[in-house]
Amino acid sequence: QVQLVESGGGLVQAGGSLRLSCAASGSIFSINGMGWYRQAPGKQRERVAHITRGGITIYADPVKGRFTISRDNAKNTVYLQMNSLKAEDTAVYYCKADASVTQNGGRSYFQEYWGQGTQVTVSS
Repeated sequence: QVQLVESGGGLVQAGGSLRLSCAASGSIFSINGMGWYRQAPGKQRERVAHITRGGITIYADPVKGRFTISRDNAKNTVYLQMNSLKAEDTAVYYCKADASVTQNGGRSYFQEYWGQGTQVTVSS
């Protein structure tokens, strides 16, 4: 019903920058919160940043001051601008959207949808 397509990952040197994008498509009725999560090998998945439909943001402590989450509601897209990257930022980054879909003339309940993940590797 909802597909999330991520892009922008890759290899970058420490201190460099990357911008991740995640575009939602499908029979979307509404998207509320969107966020970015990451998972490094042997680690639990952790929330990196979250943004509400109205633009209120929250960040995990390790990325505060370095990462910026934003969204374009008209395009159903969320972004993560990552600056001053460190080796410990290396992980697979996943996009999440809380969305309802158009169904039988109405809408479904809100549920979580996840992207496929994009690899971010920071070399030191």
